[in-house]
Amino acid sequence: MKKVILPIMLVFFTTTLSMCTTKEKKEIGIQLYSVRDDMKEAPVETVRKVGEMGYTFIEAAGYADGLFYGMDPNEFSALVEDNGMKFLSSHTGQALPDSASWDSTMAWWDECIDAHLAAGVKYIVQPWMGDEGYNSLDGLKKYCDYFNAIGKKCSEKGIRFGYHNHDGEFAELEGEIIYDYMLRNTDPENVFFQLDLYWIKEGGKQAVDYFKEYPGRFLLWHVKDEKELGASGEMDFKTSFAMAQEAGVQYLIVEVEKYNFEPLESIEKSLHYLQNAEFVKASYTK
Repeated sequence: MKKVILPIMLVFFTTTLSMCTTKEKKEIGIQLYSVRDDMKEAPVETVRKVGEMGYTFIEAAGYADGLFYGMDPNEFSALVEDNGMKFLSSHTGQALPDSASWDSTMAWWDECIDAHLAAGVKYIVQPWMGDEGYNSLDGLKKYCDYFNAIGKKCSEKGIRFGYHNHDGEFAELEGEIIYDYMLRNTDPENVFFQLDLYWIKEGGKQAVDYFKEYPGRFLLWHVKDEKELGASGEMDFKTSFAMAQEAGVQYLIVEVEKYNFEPLESIEKSLHYLQNAEFVKASYTK
């Protein structure tokens, strides 16, 4: 009897182990602003730790003068890839130029786009506007035209350009909701929106309403809570994720700005939250 049971048990455990080891890894990125101090002090070691946690790609927040965190594009991209991740997206930007500074600003963007292209980045996201965008519709219209121009430049090089919101974009301005105005006055072919699920809630709006009204515009999400993901108990991520296809999301990016723990521990806990969430698919590009 033992001779019969033993092979059966071995098959069972071998099959179970195979199922566990072949389970598809979820494609989840991290905005490195979440570990900003660590990136200033020890960028190489920090990227290594992030890769070991199980993140599959990074979004940078450290571009300046053609460099990423002080490294040239190829060096930083190689660092990320050597630690099992992709360098997929980057936050950077410039303020709205006036007519006198338009050409110099566009030249800055040309250099910026080329640096990101050299690093293999697919998405460039500007995460802010100046006061002009919040003070008048005229100023907001100028920002939309500016973003359209940048987006066209990016598209010509095979990179997508997007805008990241905070809560201020959901305020009313001269009878218009700022975010809605931006969505209507930017070219969908050249400008996408990186929706921050926490900040839209703080702005008093529902993400799903925007997915219904402006389908396909939200290629990247910042999945965020007040601190670590799921810690507040106030974020209804499941409802948003149920409309991921309508939203057009391609990649999920964790961002943690406030912490109950050390930043590296906080982002690891946030990753585990999404890895264990049944409503999160392994990939949104397949």
